[in-house]
Amino acid sequence: MNLLVGSLTIGLILSLLAIGVYISFRIFNFADITTDGSITLGAAVAAVLLVAGWNPVAATLAGACAGFLAGLVTGILHARFKIHALLAGILVMTALYSVNLRIMGKSNVSLMSTPNLTNLAEDLGAPFFGRGTFLDLAGWSLASRDASMLLGAFAVILLVAGVVYLFFRTNLGTVMRATGDNAQMVKALGSDTGLMIILGLGISNGLIALSGAMLAQYLGFADVQMGIGMVVWGLASVIIGESLVRSKRLGIAICGAVMGSILFRLLVAIALRFGLNPNDLKLVTALFVFVALVLPHWFSRLAERKGGRARA
Repeated sequence: MNLLVGSLTIGLILSLLAIGVYISFRIFNFADITTDGSITLGAAVAAVLLVAGWNPVAATLAGACAGFLAGLVTGILHARFKIHALLAGILVMTALYSVNLRIMGKSNVSLMSTPNLTNLAEDLGAPFFGRGTFLDLAGWSLASRDASMLLGAFAVILLVAGVVYLFFRTNLGTVMRATGDNAQMVKALGSDTGLMIILGLGISNGLIALSGAMLAQYLGFADVQMGIGMVVWGLASVIIGESLVRSKRLGIAICGAVMGSILFRLLVAIALRFGLNPNDLKLVTALFVFVALVLPHWFSRLAERKGGRARA
C-alpha cells in the first residue's frame, strides 16, 4: 500500500511536469530541453530557502518563479536572438547546471529535518487522519502522513490544472494557442508571436520548476542530478495521456497529461518492484517513448493499407 500511495503521490507531483511539457511541446510545438534544468532549479531554490527558514509555500512559489525566469531566457534566446529552439534549450539547460550548483553550494541539500510541505500537509490532515497514526484500508496499513500528502498533492494539481485551463481560455491564452497552430496568421493580425512564445515557455518552465520544488520536499532532498532525463519522462506522460483520452481538446488533454503521469509512475513502480535494475530506468523510459511515438504511425499506415485493400 505504501508503494502504491507513494507512486500515486509522485505521479501527481510529476503531472505538473507533464502539463509543462504539454504546453511547450503540443501547444507551441517547441522541443524545450530546458526542462531538465528547470525542474532541478525549482528544487534547488525551494530547498535553500527552506533551510534558510522560509515558509514552505513561499519557498515553493519562489522555486516556480525561478523556473519561469529560466523559461523566459530560453524564449528570448529563440525569439529575439533567432537561436534554434533545440539549441536555445540546450544552452539554458547547460547553464542551469552551474546555476543550480551555485544556489545549493553543493551537489545535494537534505530537507529531512526541515519543515516543508509534507509537514504542512500532515498538519492539515491531522483532524481527519490523526498524527503519526496508521490507517486501515481493506487490510492494508497506510501512514496518516502519506494519506495527507496524497490528498494535498491531488488538491494542488486540481487547482493548477484548473488555472492553466482557464488561462488558456482567455484572450491572451487563445493567442498563445493560435501562435502554436499558425504563427503567420497571428502575425498578420498584429500580435507579437515572439512574445507569446517567451511567455508560454515561461509558464511551461514555471510549472516544471513547481513540480521540482514539490518533489524535493516529498523526497526529502534536492540533488543537482535529479533533473536528468525528465524531459523524456514528461514526453512519456503526455504521449500516454493522449493515448488514453484520444482528444486534442484543451481540458481533456490536460487531464490526459495528469493521467499519463500517474500511470507512467505506476508502471515504473511495478517494474522496479519486479526486479528492474534502477540503472536501466532511463534506458527503458527512452525505449518506451520511442515505441509510443512510432506505434501510432504504424497503426495508421496499417489501417490505410486495409482500407485500400477493402476498396480494391
